[in-house]
Amino acid sequence: MLLAVDIGNTNIVIGVYRGKELVNFWRVGTDRKKTIFEYAVVISGLFSLNGLPAGSVKDAVISSVVPPLTGVIKETLSFLFDIEPLIVGPGVKTGMPVLVDNPKEVGTDRIVNAVGAYSKYGGPLVVVDFGTATTFDAVSAKGEYLGGAICPGIGISLEALFRETAQLPKVDFKKPRRVIGKNTIESMQSGIFYGYVSLVDGMVERMKKELSGAKCVATGGYASAIAHESSTIEVVDPWITLEGLRIIYEKNRSSLL
Repeated sequence: MLLAVDIGNTNIVIGVYRGKELVNFWRVGTDRKKTIFEYAVVISGLFSLNGLPAGSVKDAVISSVVPPLTGVIKETLSFLFDIEPLIVGPGVKTGMPVLVDNPKEVGTDRIVNAVGAYSKYGGPLVVVDFGTATTFDAVSAKGEYLGGAICPGIGISLEALFRETAQLPKVDFKKPRRVIGKNTIESMQSGIFYGYVSLVDGMVERMKKELSGAKCVATGGYASAIAHESSTIEVVDPWITLEGLRIIYEKNRSSLL
């Protein structure tokens, strides 16, 4: 089996593939202070709880936007499964041309998302990922990564609103009863929830003007909530990143043997 690991700023998403089938998946909190052995306890515990033998894992692939943790997770997987994980980065074949000024600047998660989405839905595409940052990525009909946009994520915005104001409370991300809030909490929730819906729809509409005929696919923790009110999100797919990792691993498999 193949272990696919996406290391994000807020969460680490782990998927277990048997061939092309995603048989298990987990989301654990990102903790830059954890050691190799602490992560080993977490991952081995997940395998044990789900009745998966550690010996069944033969390969692994990692995407990371948290450089200090990349080596930690790599060594953790080597320790647990006696394997040498593939780390997505420069020199790794993705099958997708990156048509931007400096391809090395693009986060690997964005490329992996684009690869996963294009493989399932074709192109042209706008891929929206609701992570620590909210990212918008454009993929051409030919499967070329064209660039995109980055804005603060929903969690960051909620935290900043609470932290940087003297009188506003900390609130959960939740769809309010109405757009026009009748109290402070409803007003904040309306601003974040409907503000993000409007942000997403506005950005996607503008990107579609530059990428005619594009389909919009969303992923990430808040994708379903936003998509319910969005007029531009057409598909919600929570496992695009893991699928992209699997595909990239397969493209590089022969060179790893």
